[in-house]
Amino acid sequence: MSEMVAPRRQSGVSLRVAGLFAGIGGIELGLAKAGHTSTLLCENDPGANAVLDVHFPEVERATDVRTLDALPRGTDLLAAGFPCQDLSQAGSTRGIAGDRSGLIAHVFRLLASQRVPWVLIENVPFMLRLGRGAAMNYITSRLEDLGYRWAYRVIDTRAFGLPQRRERVFILASLAEDPSARLLTRGRAPTENLDHRGRPCGFYWTEGIRGLGWAVDAVPTLKGGSTIGIPSPPALWMPDGRFVTPDIRDAERMQGFRANWTHPAETAARPGHRWKLVGNAVTVDVVEWIGQRLAKQSHETIRVPIVGPIGDSWPRAAFGSASGRFAVDAGAWPVSRRAQPIQEFLLYPARELSLRAISGFARRLVSSSLRAPEEFREALRLRLQTSANTRN
Repeated sequence: MSEMVAPRRQSGVSLRVAGLFAGIGGIELGLAKAGHTSTLLCENDPGANAVLDVHFPEVERATDVRTLDALPRGTDLLAAGFPCQDLSQAGSTRGIAGDRSGLIAHVFRLLASQRVPWVLIENVPFMLRLGRGAAMNYITSRLEDLGYRWAYRVIDTRAFGLPQRRERVFILASLAEDPSARLLTRGRAPTENLDHRGRPCGFYWTEGIRGLGWAVDAVPTLKGGSTIGIPSPPALWMPDGRFVTPDIRDAERMQGFRANWTHPAETAARPGHRWKLVGNAVTVDVVEWIGQRLAKQSHETIRVPIVGPIGDSWPRAAFGSASGRFAVDAGAWPVSRRAQPIQEFLLYPARELSLRAISGFARRLVSSSLRAPEEFREALRLRLQTSANTRN
């Protein structure tokens, strides 16, 4: 049974959106909740397309950005959460010229032939550092060449009350307006509590000697899979000493989707593929906030402090145009919504992490640079010792 994602009725501007690299529709769903309408979705993953078939059945579709000749007439916003595999710290780090992340060149090809007023681009914050920010320099330079002003900031999913420590770069560009007025609001102080005692702590049991690390009362960034392509749910160390992995339905909710949003993917791919789709998705709540900022006919004129011209390294927030580029002091929490403790957030039964998985992670942890409290290391040792005693 198909279901249509309809924009919420609200006063203000409603933009017509073309979504490239649409995935399971995180950007498009967030924009729809803010009152905007998708007119095109381009995605090549069969499982993701099965999800889009159910949730966006009436939207025009394309399956290959490389052969897409033009955007729908009247497009107001081009959205592109382009592939991060070549830019991610957990990925290949080939950079913007990599086979996957390099597909963003087609965004600029389409913009060069069609003057779209607004552009929204999303990717991982590691690209601010990789190759001394070569990817950011490429993206902003191409936008400037096409006459756009741009602004970006790193935004953390936790700011929206979701128990996932997930930072992403959101770049907003405009031909006619100042995008910094929409995106660069004053940051809010994080409300996270880093005291792990008596609270669940998230980690990745598949990590080697480097990776995404540790999260208190949350999970680390949901990711598309391990470095060898295995679906990779995070794990939680529970206050009672258990090690568990959350259900995929709760992972969907950590990204702002409703439970079972990706269930249609099982008609085109293995059930484990859903973890990849969720990990590659864009958090719905973050994009809804951006969409609300774009929908306002009048917007705040508050300016965040300007740090100065961008030098050799890219900051976590900035704005610019062909006239100059400037770093600003805008935090990763544009809002600060109350976070529900993760034990209350989880609605579905968690699965016990296997002894084999615990043992492998414990071995890697010894030789890694990953940070973890001594109590966590001791809990791993106790779990392994208890199992050994049981066998004997």
